Amino acid sequence: MKSLKTLSNQFVEYLQLEKNASPLTIKYYLNDIDSFQLFLQSEGIRTLEQIEFRLIRIYLTHLYDEQLSRRSVSRKISSLRSFFNFLQREGFISTNPFIHIQLPNTSEHIPSFLYEEELEQLFKVNNLKEPLGQRDQALLEVLYATGMRVSECIQLTIDNIDFSLGTIFVRGKGRKERYVMFGEFAKRALSLYLNEGRNKLLQKSNIGTNVVFLNARGRPLTARGVQYIIENIVKKTTLTVHVHPHKLRHTFATHLLNEGADLRIVQELLGHENLSSTQIYTHVTKDHLRQIYMNSHPRANPKNK
Repeated sequence: MKSLKTLSNQFVEYLQLEKNASPLTIKYYLNDIDSFQLFLQSEGIRTLEQIEFRLIRIYLTHLYDEQLSRRSVSRKISSLRSFFNFLQREGFISTNPFIHIQLPNTSEHIPSFLYEEELEQLFKVNNLKEPLGQRDQALLEVLYATGMRVSECIQLTIDNIDFSLGTIFVRGKGRKERYVMFGEFAKRALSLYLNEGRNKLLQKSNIGTNVVFLNARGRPLTARGVQYIIENIVKKTTLTVHVHPHKLRHTFATHLLNEGADLRIVQELLGHENLSSTQIYTHVTKDHLRQIYMNSHPRANPKNK
């Protein structure tokens, strides 16, 4: 397979000769292609045939993890769609994996989240007698307990966890560092996994690693691996909603605010640089507040009389 670098050079020629694109436009295309290639390398993708729809969905999650604006995400997807259209036209691929990806709506996006009843289903299906079941439970508990990004979670090392204080040291975006909290449920799941399941998984590889979450071969999990695990957990439930790792981060923030947590505390726990990034979750809580009002105010609902 030709490298994406070689193919992108051919794409530049096409843009220059057939589209008469400006140097600035070409620069943006190349930046977006280079960014996508780095993502493919991190996911262990080596052939064009491995680039399929589900991988693109994971890439979208990755872009949102990077807290890019919807406008930036839309531009990147549009650039890559054009690039892969070119590859399809030239016969390098048979179908364009970006063709059915909808561009993000540039209007204000209110993040979706899981209700407590839905979460309970996720927590009940893992086999805690098996190493992978212990790992999956610990992963699920940590993502929900801390609100960490997937990229932060897969970088966790054992020495980042302080069980006595119930805190985890996180290296976030832009090398920013913070501490997040975890409670009793996450503590139990992590302890079981680290003391039992992780040791058994580690025996399957001949590498030494301090990374917390390992795959079935005893190697560090990738973001794609986390997505796959969450999808498999959902398949074991009766849920019909789409659940991705970032949705657990949305759920973490929404539940805290619903229970009265201070917005700036949630901002710090999420690792948001700007409060405006956290304020988006306050829109989600309005339905909750309205429900409380309708059920509690004597003149809001005749049934309260």
